[in-house]
Amino acid sequence: MLAGLLLSVPACAQQSPAADQHAGLATLGYTRVLKGSAPEYVAIVVNEDGTGTYDGREIAGPPKLIPFKLSPATTQRLYSLAAKLNNFQSIDLESHKKVANLGEKTLTYRRNGKESRATFNYTLRKEAQDLTDTFEGISAVEQHVQTLQFAIKYDPLALPNELQRVRVDLANKTLADPEMMVPTLEQIARNPRFLHLAKSRAQDILQQVQNTNR
Repeated sequence: MLAGLLLSVPACAQQSPAADQHAGLATLGYTRVLKGSAPEYVAIVVNEDGTGTYDGREIAGPPKLIPFKLSPATTQRLYSLAAKLNNFQSIDLESHKKVANLGEKTLTYRRNGKESRATFNYTLRKEAQDLTDTFEGISAVEQHVQTLQFAIKYDPLALPNELQRVRVDLANKTLADPEMMVPTLEQIARNPRFLHLAKSRAQDILQQVQNTNR
């Protein structure tokens, strides 16, 4: 059933408008499918210049590609890790150990019309683990941005709790390129209609992100 649902999805990890607009550049793709998780389906495309798209949703939900721009450091990290895995050519990343279902993950590399990929549930290769963690860190940032934007529009009282979750993720270093949240955080910190607690937490996160980038 899961396979049937995925066949109906024009998966952005297979191709995306961003990839079409950057012909000639290499493209890295990541998908993770885990029914019952939030989100169930994650697809990220990162072009060699750091531009990309994010799609996070329920498996049966409609695609919603969100554009983003990664820092040069994060982009270089992704491509360096992929290179250490031979850009997924003729490689088996699956551990083949009896472990729980952690989600089917697929890493894809494309250049000049050629594609290589590797799919696994759990891997023992540190480079693949680090690559997966970085992609999931991008996903976490985008999820925070979407939740904050929803709260800004429809539920401002929920902002302090979501901002606290951002602070926890920052402290745990589970976010990749948290500076992508800056425009949203500034929107909260500077709006007088929001609770003082929300504004102060947004300002605190802004300072943490800016200090990290110095």
